[in-house]
Amino acid sequence: MSSSRRPVPAHKKAAPDPTTPEREIQLADNRKARFDYTIERRLEAGIALRGTEIKSLRAGRANLRDGYARIENGEAWLRNVHIAPWPNSPYDNHDPLRPRKLLLHREEIGQLVGTVAQKGYTLVPLRMYTKNGRAKVELGIARGRKRYDKRQVIKEREAAREMDVAIRRRVGRG
Repeated sequence: MSSSRRPVPAHKKAAPDPTTPEREIQLADNRKARFDYTIERRLEAGIALRGTEIKSLRAGRANLRDGYARIENGEAWLRNVHIAPWPNSPYDNHDPLRPRKLLLHREEIGQLVGTVAQKGYTLVPLRMYTKNGRAKVELGIARGRKRYDKRQVIKEREAAREMDVAIRRRVGRG
């Protein structure tokens, strides 16, 4: 007798094990946003993408530098994020700068509307990554920095670097 195993239906599959770590793979990073803005809060959102977009993202062909998010008609949209067209697609390639819908809960969108309505706040994409195979974007609720604030950040960074070097030198000799 041969025993044939039938596949388990999706609704009867076991829930994912909470002890296994979530696997994140970073796809794009917006370092300029961390310099130009003071990040007050961060949140994670899913992104509605087309097939060629996710392929291009996984190949590391995305640019978040000029991107921003906006709430329109009760929906969150990611705008001005460049995802390069997939070169191996014979047809039906995507527009590189098309607006992409962000997947957030209604309560999260409501909180964002209240926060962004305040003067000086904006939603900035900080990084794109995959989490367990799903494309995600980390949004920052940010306040723009003035030029003198940016200079202060540079001074603090350089002072911290000099202290680290001095400590390493001191510890290395002792």
